[in-house]
Amino acid sequence: MRYKKFQNAGVEVSQLAAGTWSMGGDNYGEVDRDLAVQAIRTMIEGGVNLVDTAPCYGNGTAEKFVGEALQGLRDRVLIATKFGLVPNIFTHGYRRDASYGNIIREIESSLMNLKTDHVDFYFIHWPDAATPIAETMQALERLREQGYIRFIGVSNFSREQIEEAQRYGRVDVQQPPYSMVNRAFEELMRWGMTQGIDTLTYGSLGSGILSGRYRTMPQFDPNDTRVTFYDFFREPKFSKIQELLRAMDKVAEAHGRPVAQVAINWSVQKEFVGTSLVGVLTPDQAKENCAAFDWSLTPEEVAELDRELDRLQIG
Repeated sequence: MRYKKFQNAGVEVSQLAAGTWSMGGDNYGEVDRDLAVQAIRTMIEGGVNLVDTAPCYGNGTAEKFVGEALQGLRDRVLIATKFGLVPNIFTHGYRRDASYGNIIREIESSLMNLKTDHVDFYFIHWPDAATPIAETMQALERLREQGYIRFIGVSNFSREQIEEAQRYGRVDVQQPPYSMVNRAFEELMRWGMTQGIDTLTYGSLGSGILSGRYRTMPQFDPNDTRVTFYDFFREPKFSKIQELLRAMDKVAEAHGRPVAQVAINWSVQKEFVGTSLVGVLTPDQAKENCAAFDWSLTPEEVAELDRELDRLQIG
């Protein structure tokens, strides 16, 4: 495993992190609890020291999996969780609520789910236009002072929103989407580096499409998150990604490695990426992802893949 020292947070973080969105089960298919828990533990055995989750992943399900997986391992792992997406009983979706009172309610629930007395990284999941950011940051700084959280993070924020938040407290980390098929936030991430705000990037395998598993258009349920949240499984992007995969195949074959490891290395070898969140559901997936750190792409391979991305105009 390789590690990076986060600037504002001042902690060493593995360049691969365990993502648990799919463990919530909501619109991601069936999840085997025992395998999911073992997958997290396998990632830790492989050197991963950061697990990312959120209460809205299965209404607490993913957090409970993490809490179970980390029994006896808590001192080896940094936990990142979030707040601000509250179930909406009328739409069966979520509404944003980053108010002071809701933050206090959510941290209490998350600590119970995670079976811990503190979380390391606590993220505002999405901007909440209805709540002044001063109110949100006041609550977070209070939780930091009380020892319930160590570092403050923002997810899905723009530069302007981060700068506004910084007027009322210290933002330590950010979490934008980033992968070979989504490079929209590169400028934001580069700027974050100049502010000491390191990144936990999500969607590192493009919801699975960069694993090479999907070579023909899959027939997901219409409500599946892979088609409602992402656009990788829609045309014309799907066909462009297939061209990209063929270029990745050549690199993978040259190293005798799976395509997913090419995607992981491409991401973590970018200087502005702190750690890449990769979803896992089984120990085998965890082992394969960790094995990406047994080797690296050459500078020439990174440049060639970047040229292919520019040619295809993906992301």
